[in-house]
Amino acid sequence: MHSTNYRDTLITVSTDCPVPGGTIPEKPGTIATIQHALLATPYAMTSDDLLYETHRARGGDKTREDFFARPQACLRASPLVKQFGWGIHHDAEGRIALLDPQGETYRELLADASVKKTPGMRSKR
Repeated sequence: MHSTNYRDTLITVSTDCPVPGGTIPEKPGTIATIQHALLATPYAMTSDDLLYETHRARGGDKTREDFFARPQACLRASPLVKQFGWGIHHDAEGRIALLDPQGETYRELLADASVKKTPGMRSKR
C-alpha cells in the first residue's frame, strides 16, 4: 500500500500561486472545496485520510486498500497549495493542518530548523 503521509514537514505555498494568502474555495464539489471542508479541524486526519475521504466525497467507490494500491499524488499537488494559497503542516504523527502563509504559525514553522520544508508543485513549468 502506498502512502502520501509526511512527518514534521511543511508544504509551502506554490511559487506561482495566484493569491497572496489562504483563500477559501467557493465552487461546490471541487477537490479544493472538499479538502478545505475536511480540514476544518486542524490535525484531525492524515494526508492519506484526506485523499481517501475526498475520493469518497466525489462518488468514488474503491475501498481504502484499492485506492492506495496505486500511488497517489501527495498534497504538494493539492489545489489548496497551488491555487488557493494555503500551506499544509504535517505534525510528528503525520496529521495535517491548513496554514495561512500570512499567519504567525506558518512563519514560525518556516523559521524552525527541525521542520522539513517542501514546496508545493507549480502549476506551470
